[in-house]
Amino acid sequence: MAADSSLFPAACPVSVAPMMQRTDRHCRYFHRLLAPEAGLYTEMVHAQAVIHSTDGRFLRHHPAERPLALQLGGSEPETLAEATALGTQAGFDEINLNVGCPSSRVKAGRFGACLMHEPERVADCVRAMRKGAAGRPVTVKTRIGTNHRQEFSHLLAFARAMQEAGVAALIVHARIAVLEGLSPKENRNVPPLRYEFVYRLKQAMPDLPIVINGGVCANSEIESHLQCVDGVMLGRAAYSNPWLLTALPGASRQRRTRVQVVEAMVEYARQRDQRGVRLGAITRHMAGLYSGKPGAGDWRRALARHAPAPASEARVLLDCVPDRLRYAA
Repeated sequence: MAADSSLFPAACPVSVAPMMQRTDRHCRYFHRLLAPEAGLYTEMVHAQAVIHSTDGRFLRHHPAERPLALQLGGSEPETLAEATALGTQAGFDEINLNVGCPSSRVKAGRFGACLMHEPERVADCVRAMRKGAAGRPVTVKTRIGTNHRQEFSHLLAFARAMQEAGVAALIVHARIAVLEGLSPKENRNVPPLRYEFVYRLKQAMPDLPIVINGGVCANSEIESHLQCVDGVMLGRAAYSNPWLLTALPGASRQRRTRVQVVEAMVEYARQRDQRGVRLGAITRHMAGLYSGKPGAGDWRRALARHAPAPASEARVLLDCVPDRLRYAA
């Protein structure tokens, strides 16, 4: 069934962030089993890679993953427009532009968080992407600033430029991006969270949908944020403890048990399009399924032991569940 064209945050107020080397197609299918109501995102992929790929691997996804957004990196409006058109044709429900990645490699390519210093260029990119999106929403994921531009006035000016360009929503990681001296991992933890900046932005721009991201680890925090902004995006917490996704605000009370999730992943892994895939490529995203439960270490070790097996042998996953966890809720 086609997703609502007003995808995020209107139809999906809670979403899972794009995470490099995390939110591939296997991860997204797994997360969809846990959270039918959540919005999902691909890993960031550069627009050039989408355009020049000969096998379409960057656009490959299972229909069950939807509603699903494609996150693009880049700074050339024409290139982004072309990649957006390809993503739209491939069935993505939203196209998102990354203006928040702080890595030095991304900065050297003149995209990611450094683009916060060039709001007019980003606005041009959004306008071009909207032309290629065929009515699908175009959104931007950004930070509250950089170590060179930390004032709220800079964030507000950037957001106004995005709104004038027709952005459908702004997703804001509530930390600055430190563009020199910190690794991407450190940039996720060292700069302090400043949720008040995102709240102030929503107050100043009530007509622009605002989604908050950064450091959200509990459902009580999600509910608190939703009192102030339009949506909440979860990151590493949802990856390390994916069961968190089963209790999102508005989630159905009739959810799969953990063993039923494993059974569904067995069927997924045995599908025809997984030929040539190693089981570990799928199960590495499932390591946290029993996080916090006695015996979780046994589960992780069993997954690692079977990782080299072909995906067609996924039935072994059911044997990986320790007896003491087999009936865990």
